[in-house]
Amino acid sequence: MATGMKSEGDGNKNNIVWNEEQQRFETEDKDAYVEYVVRNNRKAMDLVHTFVPSSKRGLGLASHLCVAAFQHAQSHSLSIIPTCSYVSDTFLPRNPSWNSVVYKEGGKSNI
Repeated sequence: MATGMKSEGDGNKNNIVWNEEQQRFETEDKDAYVEYVVRNNRKAMDLVHTFVPSSKRGLGLASHLCVAAFQHAQSHSLSIIPTCSYVSDTFLPRNPSWNSVVYKEGGKSNI
């Protein structure tokens, strides 16, 4: 089941949709997405890949996708495993307030 989440941006282009069946958060046009794998007995979402086509880079879509994934995890008491290099090397350093949702070795996040 896909559910919509409003993300900041111009019009409907930047609405982020949770596509549970394909395990990803994506733009409504499905061009940009962040993929995840459920781990740790369904208590963690491992964000494994973020993709934004070159024609849409620089618009903040990757960040909007990550925010949607982190908000979803937080509201469902899940942890995030930031395997994707964009998430670990760019998104989290720019958004340290989300560190409380990040999976900690030997346990889960602080949520």
